[in-house]
Amino acid sequence: MKYSNIFDSHAHYDDPAFDPDRDKLLASLPGLGVCRVVNCGADLATSEKSIALAAEYPFVFAAAGVHPEEAGRVPSGWTERLDALLSRPKVAAAGEIGLDYHSEQNPPRGVQKSVFEKQIELAAAHGLPIIVHDRDAHGDTMAVLKKYRPKGVVHCFSGSVEMAREVLKLGMVIGLGGAVTFKNARVPVEVAKMVPEDRFVLETDCPYMAPVPFRGRRNDSSLIAFTAERIARIRGTGAQALIDRACQNAKALYGIE
Repeated sequence: MKYSNIFDSHAHYDDPAFDPDRDKLLASLPGLGVCRVVNCGADLATSEKSIALAAEYPFVFAAAGVHPEEAGRVPSGWTERLDALLSRPKVAAAGEIGLDYHSEQNPPRGVQKSVFEKQIELAAAHGLPIIVHDRDAHGDTMAVLKKYRPKGVVHCFSGSVEMAREVLKLGMVIGLGGAVTFKNARVPVEVAKMVPEDRFVLETDCPYMAPVPFRGRRNDSSLIAFTAERIARIRGTGAQALIDRACQNAKALYGIE
């Protein structure tokens, strides 16, 4: 079945995985039902690339930010440069920002927290929401969010139902993606079932996190349809109705019409 109103709230079309056919793929997405995409930066360079994509494609918007894995490599003057990027046209959020304690090779936790908090402050100064990356850092992520109480989304949500409730209490939104389709996805299914209808958005995190039956392959925004069908079954609703609601929620989150 073909769907419309697909809003991909988190993508990385600047990724090298799209180098062979980026323009052809992006040009095809509106015909596949995709109405909006927010392309997220991971450092200053990819944030610039996201802004360039937004300038080229009417349905693409950008987020600018420094990913926690890049927090140890920020250049001098990075806050001033990011501040300028956040004021550029079609920049809808500060992201992807947050904490990632998954690998010992990642920057020290104190460095990650400092860069995360500074970006939350910059987003607030611009009146922008934040796009939060949280991997194996649930406690510290929640502590920072409770301290600042920003507007935004916890993307690719991987926490417990209890954590989801805490995120919702802060007025934030839950990002649901391909993980809900995975074979042993118990907690993501529980979260997808409990989140209120006005507090979730759909995302790909493409080229990563492709839903079943495409797991392990390159993801793109059109494949949100498979994630939406799974969540619709979990919630006892229709997939198009779910996609429509997620689109409405994403537009509200990012201030996009």
